[in-house]
Amino acid sequence: MKVALSALLSLSISLPAMSNAAGIRASRSVHLPASSFATKTPIKHLVVIYQENISFDHYFATYPKAANPSGEPAFTAAAGTPQVNNLQNANLLDQNPNSSSANGSAAALPFRLDRTQAATADQNHAYTPEQQATHNGAMDLFPKYTGRGTSGGVGAFGTAGQVLGYYDGNTVTAYWNYAQHFAMSDNNYTDTYGPSTPGALEVVSGQTNGVQSIVGSKTSSSIIADGQGGYTMINDVDPAYDVCSSKSNAVLLNAKNIGDLLNTKNIPWGGFMGGFDLTSANSDGTTGCQRRTYSDVVSQDVTDYIPHHNWFQYFATTSNPQHTRPSSMAAVGYSTVANSTAVEPANHQYDLNDFYASLKSGNFPAVSYIKMPAYQDGHAGYSDPLDEQAGVVKLVNFIQQQPEWSSTAVIIAYDDSDGWYDHQYVAPQHGSFDATADQVNGSGVCGTTGSQPLGVSGQPVNGRCGPGTRLPFIVISPYAKANSVSHTLSTEASVVRFIEDNWLNGARLGGGSFDETSGSIEDLFDFTHQRSGQLLLDPATGSVLTDTISN
Repeated sequence: MKVALSALLSLSISLPAMSNAAGIRASRSVHLPASSFATKTPIKHLVVIYQENISFDHYFATYPKAANPSGEPAFTAAAGTPQVNNLQNANLLDQNPNSSSANGSAAALPFRLDRTQAATADQNHAYTPEQQATHNGAMDLFPKYTGRGTSGGVGAFGTAGQVLGYYDGNTVTAYWNYAQHFAMSDNNYTDTYGPSTPGALEVVSGQTNGVQSIVGSKTSSSIIADGQGGYTMINDVDPAYDVCSSKSNAVLLNAKNIGDLLNTKNIPWGGFMGGFDLTSANSDGTTGCQRRTYSDVVSQDVTDYIPHHNWFQYFATTSNPQHTRPSSMAAVGYSTVANSTAVEPANHQYDLNDFYASLKSGNFPAVSYIKMPAYQDGHAGYSDPLDEQAGVVKLVNFIQQQPEWSSTAVIIAYDDSDGWYDHQYVAPQHGSFDATADQVNGSGVCGTTGSQPLGVSGQPVNGRCGPGTRLPFIVISPYAKANSVSHTLSTEASVVRFIEDNWLNGARLGGGSFDETSGSIEDLFDFTHQRSGQLLLDPATGSVLTDTISN
């Protein structure tokens, strides 16, 4: 199947109708509030803030011990803070395998990145180099395979050894404060190795198989043959159903996502992306697909919307190709126009500003996936931890001040590690044996014979090697355990599993989705104990402004 992108984009009006023909259209004209739907837990509203390109050790290498130099926001851990699996506790700060001669002149020890070093290089985080860096679990070849340097700075900052850099609670202060007051995991991973787009697909569908190349070559580096006559995505590529996408390389995914399952029950949900509203203009006059924001930290204009980060645009049933605006804030999250059976033109895809506006109007969807404008998404090279912190804290503060806060959970999660060093390795649980792409346990090898997962056709497929790299994962909620660390193995698809278990009686996507085998995140919650109060932070520093959270 190969058609012109212009022709495909012309389907923007008919796609929602196609979805409805498949049984997704709501059959009633009255929108029931999210709070009215039955749930397994007390959580009636889930907000997934899906950030970019951070390994666990990159943000939590010395947690909860910060250097606390003069002039930076101070951090002091509460007594009884649990131990986490990080570089400090693994005794890998002063002795580290990445300092070996195998990394050449870039060999380095882990080192602290100061707040003045918030702007760093984007590391190599493609599917194959990430596998090579693990070196069959030795975790000793990060400078060689994923390291990229940035000019300036001190020590390894200007070399490929920069990949060993980490921040502490004086820079990522907000995240350390959230961990102190709520719960986080030190055992959460990407479902597969590789960069942003596979991670974006995993957190909504648990799937990267079933690729259909709509525009471009089926031999591009973004997809590989799955061994069953189909294709699996292993690297970044734009979604075909998006007017802002590349005109030379774009794909769709022939699989189900969590939005499809929520639609079968008429449960309100949405994907909210910074820069998605093409009718809006920023203060500098930029608009459309090129809306951009200037960051003082990275000293550049950054385009707000990045198509290959947009989870739901890869699926015909949940895409909004022309970024059509919702009919009203009352219709946000629903498949129909408010008080009508007419099809809702936005098809569950909105701008981040619509999330704020919808909640202010009293309409809080049951499930919301959030992507910050690019300069605040944390992706090294064009974003940074200080801009990231400002955007996330503003949003989390806002959510806590809503009347629905008492039944809400916020997840802060990531799509990939950016190739930043992390010391923890999990042996492949789903294998792959592409002669070129797979390199975990040797040339052409990830895992053991017979360990390939099933693809959308029900047959074992290549290209889904994992779990991959370890990522931060934080839960903020009145039901989150206080100052708690979960060591239960989870992956990006665990978010899908939680939604299915909470709202859909454990229904699964099928077709080889990892939702079936992913670990549970419920260990981060205590659903028998609801805490009251708020933790409001300073967006600029991450320091505590108001702490009324009960224990």
